Amino acid sequence: MAHKAGYVSIIGSPNVGKSTLMNVLVGEKLSIITYKAQTTRHRIMGIFSGEDFQVVYSDTPGILKPHYLLHKSMLGAVYSSISDADIILLVTELGENFQHEEVLEKLRATGQPVIVVINKVDLGDQEKVLAAIEHWKTKLETADIIAISALHCFNTALVFDTILKLLPESPAFFPKDELTNRSQRFFIAEIIREKTLLNYSKEIPYSVEVVVDSFKEEPEIIRISVFLFVARESQKAIILGHQGRAIKKLGTEARMDIEEFLEKHVFLELKVKVKKDWRDNENELKRFGYSVD
Repeated sequence: MAHKAGYVSIIGSPNVGKSTLMNVLVGEKLSIITYKAQTTRHRIMGIFSGEDFQVVYSDTPGILKPHYLLHKSMLGAVYSSISDADIILLVTELGENFQHEEVLEKLRATGQPVIVVINKVDLGDQEKVLAAIEHWKTKLETADIIAISALHCFNTALVFDTILKLLPESPAFFPKDELTNRSQRFFIAEIIREKTLLNYSKEIPYSVEVVVDSFKEEPEIIRISVFLFVARESQKAIILGHQGRAIKKLGTEARMDIEEFLEKHVFLELKVKVKKDWRDNENELKRFGYSVD
């Protein structure tokens, strides 16, 4: 049997379950998941390999109207993922009114297979599911349409089977034992950013960028120093909390997850610095690893 391999981009609106779906398809937690929108900022690759196939998934930021240069960079990551994909998964959720016509135009023009994944069907009845399927048949006539619940792994096997059917013949792009193209430092920063999303409200978590400053592995412990950059002085005070209690709680929760991830004891130092309006600063965004071209 010929070997198949290809890049599968997962796109969609914020908070529709893209990251949950990729984690299910890869079988590992690679993308952070919270109930808040805009959780994913970077493209994150998850690699799933078998004897005669390799699927390279790309989890992308949610499609949204840009309010900052950061958002423009995130949207650029979505568009680039469409242009270089072999297969595109457009993830929507039951009841969503998808209004990004420019994205639909790109999907119609791409020439690559598109799979529309209607997620969260466990939250509705069969009538709503059938109506959603018919709606997407009119929007993207040539797409495969699959109704799933990523959270409950309902019909996710059908998504994978459809991907495997559509994959082009190709040798593997990565060693078969690799799970992602991202580094340990990246995932440590993502764990900490996940905790900021869960521990702080309103604009605060969206104003935080996490940078691992140092990573020193000793025989019995790993010492990690991290900067949390915020956009204003008032945000720094909120991150720290009264007598430093908020950041201590954040650090404790993050350290526990990082220890599980690294399978070793960790000493975690969190420091907060202000980078004024970094989300609209081209130089700072490039420094933090975002493309702003």
